[in-house]
Amino acid sequence: MKSRLVLFDIDGTILLTAGAGRRAITTALHEAVGPADAFAEVRFDGKTDPQIVGELLAAAGHMGPHEAERIEALCRRYVTLLERELAEPAGATRLMPGVQPLLEALEAHDEVLLGLLTGNVAEGAALKLRAGGIDPARFAVGAYGSDAAHRPDLPAIAAERAAPLFGRVPRGHEVVIIGDTPADVACGAPIGARAIAVATGGYSVGDLAVCGAHAVFPDLSDTARVLAAILQ
Repeated sequence: MKSRLVLFDIDGTILLTAGAGRRAITTALHEAVGPADAFAEVRFDGKTDPQIVGELLAAAGHMGPHEAERIEALCRRYVTLLERELAEPAGATRLMPGVQPLLEALEAHDEVLLGLLTGNVAEGAALKLRAGGIDPARFAVGAYGSDAAHRPDLPAIAAERAAPLFGRVPRGHEVVIIGDTPADVACGAPIGARAIAVATGGYSVGDLAVCGAHAVFPDLSDTARVLAAILQ
């Protein structure tokens, strides 16, 4: 049985897609509601894809509440456009420093179960990971923006999905969330999860240090220190 569930965010934590995700989702919205200069003002990091779609609709003057079917349709169109973007040279995906060695080190620990906790819809998450040369199957469980638009709902979903490999639903310090935004740090609070913050996205070490993370790193390249913080 496993005893530690380690949940990784994707964008800004595992990889960056050179803007492919933003281009794809704004193109989907352009197709649906026309261009809007206000799209550029909407920040994406730390949010789920359905949340982003809702905020982009609002920025274009389409205030909510939005029908779930409309949000889902726009997310499906986004995934189609994302696949095209990731195939373009301009969409070159790069892994963040230390990601591969850390994944390998965690996989060497029998008690660790790797998972994903990401605002990406599941199909988009898999596309981005493959574009970065990472097999999505390395992550045994996941919780995605397609499961819930409200990010704090996702840790409990991931924990429930991990239960068959734990013999129970993991809670508290058995769950570690690794992410690059204050939202990643905060979202695990409902189940008492610990957060490891990494400043490889849009927030600095200083920004993340005041958010209550168990540990903050400039990147994940110091495998031994990051691993120690996760397994502590």
